[in-house]
Amino acid sequence: MTNPNRIHLGVALDGAGIHPAAWREPSARPDELFTPEYWVGLVQLAERGLLDFVTIEDSLALQSSEFLRQDNRTDGVRGRLDALLIAARVSPVTERIGLIPTVTTTHTEPFHVSKAVATLDYTSLGRAGWQARVSPGAEHAHFGRRDAPLVGELFAEANDFVEVVRRLWDSWEDDAEIRDASTDRFLDAAKVHRIEFEGKWFSVRGPSITPRPPQGQPVVAALGHAEVPYEFAAASADLLFVTPTDVTSAVRILSEVRAAEKKVERDGELSVFVDLAVFLDGPEETGSARLNRLNAKGRALGEPPAVFAGSAEELVEHFETLAGLGYDGFRLHPGVVTDDLPRIVADVVPLLQRKGLFRERYEERSLRGLLGLETTVPNRYAAV
Repeated sequence: MTNPNRIHLGVALDGAGIHPAAWREPSARPDELFTPEYWVGLVQLAERGLLDFVTIEDSLALQSSEFLRQDNRTDGVRGRLDALLIAARVSPVTERIGLIPTVTTTHTEPFHVSKAVATLDYTSLGRAGWQARVSPGAEHAHFGRRDAPLVGELFAEANDFVEVVRRLWDSWEDDAEIRDASTDRFLDAAKVHRIEFEGKWFSVRGPSITPRPPQGQPVVAALGHAEVPYEFAAASADLLFVTPTDVTSAVRILSEVRAAEKKVERDGELSVFVDLAVFLDGPEETGSARLNRLNAKGRALGEPPAVFAGSAEELVEHFETLAGLGYDGFRLHPGVVTDDLPRIVADVVPLLQRKGLFRERYEERSLRGLLGLETTVPNRYAAV
């Protein structure tokens, strides 16, 4: 772990919650899911809990109960706002929490994504990240530019995609902007570089039209369930979300991730977080009872991620067990966001603080700093 005495903690925001029936709970506000106030309130609550970051889930297809195919169900939330635009709306009304929207690498262009995430890093004053995901399902039918690629090709393309984005972030040196009216020079052209990327999927000359982001390199995150995405994360990401279901699988997955790092000859280790859906005990109903009641409404919660249902004390014990294996932190998916996010903030965080496992205040300004990543990132194009 980056700091053996600290646990990093983030939360995944996805509509009314990760359970398909979450929107039917008394606390849920389904009529507000597409309003800015809803998202602002959730992220501000997470920030009051001193969480490292929020991720904002997204896809280019409607939610579905079927893997890689659309369904015809009407008993779950359908429809999304754009995650990157939600983050842009939230950034000026938050101060310290990291913002990691999900953006696909399959049907977008790296130049656009690099510019958008760099802009988010500016508007948030250095708190931006990006969860890069591939789109292997029905999403290709919305675009019609090519046939659906094989999954392996999608991850190979994603590697090149992230490489282009990272090069574009570096295409301006940190001091490229002079802004000297007396000499009539706003820019030092020698410090703005073409990236000249040529690959199977992209040919990008560069440079970016956005100066280098405040973090230099905003945080790149990825989700992995198997060898190929582990290798993608090891080659391209800073932060990896994985989905162990018990201690045995947690040991195995971490070993597989480290093997992937060696295979791609990564310099340094990924920061690895456990993904966990949580249903916490409330004053009138246990987490297990809540989960069973929601499952009985028509469609049970599928996996991944793994599911935890119980008390805050039991959850913190689970954290301690997995952190002892070498995991850096946890990304929690609230079962019902309007019930479980307040309990994460009010119950789980204070327990961690009392054990000395979580911050008492924000000590870093940037998301990279919060996560214990290198905060001064060298520019690959700057003269040494």
